[in-house]
Amino acid sequence: MKTVVFFNCTSGVGKTSLVYHLAWMFAEKGHNILAADLDPQSNLSSMFLVEERLKELWPKGEHEQTIYGAISPLLKGIGDIEESHIENIFMDKVILPGNLDLIVGDFSLSNYENELSEQWPKCLDRRENSFRVISAFYRIIERAALARNSDYVLIDVGPNLGAINRSAIIAADYVVIPLSPDLYSLQGIRNLGPTLRNWREHWKERLQKNPESSLSLPAGGMRPLGYVILQHAARQDRPVKAYEKWIDRIPGEYRSSVLNEAEENPPQAADDPHCLSLIKHYRSLMPMAMEARKPMFKLKPADGAIGAHVNAVRQCYEDFEHLAEEIEKRIGLKSDA
Repeated sequence: MKTVVFFNCTSGVGKTSLVYHLAWMFAEKGHNILAADLDPQSNLSSMFLVEERLKELWPKGEHEQTIYGAISPLLKGIGDIEESHIENIFMDKVILPGNLDLIVGDFSLSNYENELSEQWPKCLDRRENSFRVISAFYRIIERAALARNSDYVLIDVGPNLGAINRSAIIAADYVVIPLSPDLYSLQGIRNLGPTLRNWREHWKERLQKNPESSLSLPAGGMRPLGYVILQHAARQDRPVKAYEKWIDRIPGEYRSSVLNEAEENPPQAADDPHCLSLIKHYRSLMPMAMEARKPMFKLKPADGAIGAHVNAVRQCYEDFEHLAEEIEKRIGLKSDA
């Protein structure tokens, strides 16, 4: 199991859409994928599932088939985590070479924020229950991935530096940072980079104080895998000038803020080994894909993808195929198989 979280503390960069499309692409390539929606806004679950199914998963009262249902015994103080419901994702008349599964998100997850905040410092007091609370996401994901023989776990989180994200991100082996070519994304990685280093260091300190050796805990790797630049407009396959000035600043900012490295003359993003991909804004394809309940690169003429859209769908497929291959190459799943 390789676990990758997609994280940026600014909203609107296209993070959830990125996770959604990559999950489909990895499954298209024959991998078993588990997507975990750990964002209390639950946008990833809304992308994967129709409203009728969400109503079934989010009834009045207990939500036994969501991530919140799995952690409820811990919150109520009546036990440890429950086995999580795993929602199999499928597309009508399409057989995927790999499995695509989802741990369903829940708006109620925000109720876990205070508990996580309270238990984080208590880990230093060697309290077993504190370690159970902080590691709940990791252990739920670990069990689900084992049950479904998942190759990759892709985690979607909210755009903030709160306690829910801290516990979600220490559960990850790798961190991918989605960015938009704008001032807000640059400001975001200035906060994000030092925070990741602090969380990694502080979790390592806590691990040494775990009183229960049989408890499965995350290693807290959180290794930065690279960044993806999203949402820019392009003309003749090049970002338009309004976006280029921001794109040009990303390689240097990523090095100084995320990697804590200084480089006087960083390369341009297109030549930067830390840039996993530049994916342009596909504009009208996205609402078409939401209407058809499928990824943009699977749109057909019957869905309305005709004329110039046919080429856009093909290019979109190539963009996400390239990104999936780049991530796979860096994580090294093939070499571990």
